[in-house]
Amino acid sequence: MQTILTGVRVNEEPTIGNFLGAYAPMIKLAQQHAGDSHINMFVPDLHSFTTPIDHDKLYNQIIRGIKYYLAAGLDASHPNLHVYRQSHVAAHSELCWILDCFTPFGEASRMTQFKEKSADINNNFVSVGLFNYPVLMAADILLYDAKYIPLGEDQFQHLELARNIAIRMNRKFQQELFTIPAPEREQVRFMGLEQGLRIRSLTEPHKKMSKSSPNEKSKISLDDDPQLAAKKIMSATTDSEGVIRFDMANQAGISNLLTIEALLNNRPIQDVIADWAGQTSYGDLKRKVADSVAHFLSDFQARVADIDDTSIEQILAQGEAYANEVANRKLHLIQRAVGLRK
Repeated sequence: MQTILTGVRVNEEPTIGNFLGAYAPMIKLAQQHAGDSHINMFVPDLHSFTTPIDHDKLYNQIIRGIKYYLAAGLDASHPNLHVYRQSHVAAHSELCWILDCFTPFGEASRMTQFKEKSADINNNFVSVGLFNYPVLMAADILLYDAKYIPLGEDQFQHLELARNIAIRMNRKFQQELFTIPAPEREQVRFMGLEQGLRIRSLTEPHKKMSKSSPNEKSKISLDDDPQLAAKKIMSATTDSEGVIRFDMANQAGISNLLTIEALLNNRPIQDVIADWAGQTSYGDLKRKVADSVAHFLSDFQARVADIDDTSIEQILAQGEAYANEVANRKLHLIQRAVGLRK
């Protein structure tokens, strides 16, 4: 069976953008494909401290991140669905090192996410881990021969790096060591999107909504008080055009609100655009989106509160046993190819 793989970093509280762009689409794909595919829903906890974090909170954030999968509708009882922590599968780290040695420095240095994230670090401590995490991401993907990797628009460049590494090593060692992940356009089609999804910052809508942003007004976190979140929507940056149109280039703030409204209510974006086309009251649109956000958060947070830690431990034990078996088998194949094993 083919493998579909995705993961969401848990270094900070996820935002509604993470939910709409990662959790919800992946749950939908899992429901559609668990019968004929392996669904790997992993927690990329080794990626968590590529940027500064509070390490005392990390473990609880990891467990909470898994609860978010379940609260979003994941059926963890399905035999083809596997939830595991990256750090509990040692093959991720070893394969990353091997892939490092087959990745040109120039290719790795072109990753725009590194440039953007390093510019946002206040104390100027930019780690090698931040530079290197796209190669670890490639290991996360290639260990399981994943063809489809639902991810955000900002990660497509890293997906291309994973493809390049896999192609390079297959050619060098003249064997199919790795399955080549599907290219960007095919990934987007598979996710059922016309283009990559990026929920925008509420204060700087030309940028994506980032859970690491120090500006609390720019983002809606999944643990935000619903009424506080509604106020953030009401104060969201829009424009001076005076008419509601979906135009991400010129009216990114309004377009972002229309996108959030459509996704939270599971409606086609074109239907929501048609509802508001030509209207001039930005306040009315904001009130509608604010109500949708508050309702979503109230319901979602109640579901999270109902999930106990014991069930999480059982899910992880099963998922990590599966992940170690598959990953170690692939790692041994690579070790033989590069001369580390007989």
